[in-house]
Amino acid sequence: MNPLVFLHGGNVANWMWQPQLPAFTDRTVLTPDLPGFGERVGEDWPGLDAVADDVAARVTGPFDLVGLSLGALTAIRVLARHPGRVRSAFLTGAPLEPAGAGVRLFCKVQLAFWRAPWSWRAQAAAFGIPPDSRARYVAHGLSVRRATAAAMTAEVCAGGVPADLRRYAGPLLAVAGEKESAAVRRSLTTLAGSAPQAQLRLAPGMHHIWNVEDASLFNEVLRSWLSGVTDPRLIPVPLAGHRDPPTAGPSAR
Repeated sequence: MNPLVFLHGGNVANWMWQPQLPAFTDRTVLTPDLPGFGERVGEDWPGLDAVADDVAARVTGPFDLVGLSLGALTAIRVLARHPGRVRSAFLTGAPLEPAGAGVRLFCKVQLAFWRAPWSWRAQAAAFGIPPDSRARYVAHGLSVRRATAAAMTAEVCAGGVPADLRRYAGPLLAVAGEKESAAVRRSLTTLAGSAPQAQLRLAPGMHHIWNVEDASLFNEVLRSWLSGVTDPRLIPVPLAGHRDPPTAGPSAR
């Protein structure tokens, strides 16, 4: 069976996937730290394309790919640059639109108060992270170098979808939390412009980091997707001229 690769969000590390590990013991699961985070916190941020190449180089053969937030953006670059390597993709919370004035202001404030624990605690609450998981989020955020965050944030705020994403024709489920920002929810439409095969869905009642907020729901949705079914609890996103393909998940290939 192909490996299952999880790519973590920004300002966290591979430990964000701990709620998923017990649910997928039947798979070979890989949770790499991205450059600049976790065990690689001392490394410079090399750019999304280089990070995508780094991910592909760490996995042998074809694999199923899961990405959240920054991990979803990285996954999109993997699909664009290494389309033949990915059997299926499950992406959630990908901010693909160029950041507006409000988001850019938030990022400036975040960088200004990078070493302030209260700032990280406020972010944890805003993202819907359960109270018992916030201490680790705060501690790791404080460990990330400000230069890493500034370089990564600038690239994320630029937005956009790589043109080569059209090279990937495999199964793709793109999700946003129902309670995420409007920009992230609109990004589903942006993605569909370059990936017409994508299933577009909202996770009911969820914020950004919903693999922690409701691990059971996330795990069940992912398990269904890997078995060839798009979980009916997800809310379809209406999009003119866009229809789901007749078969949804990766087992249909």
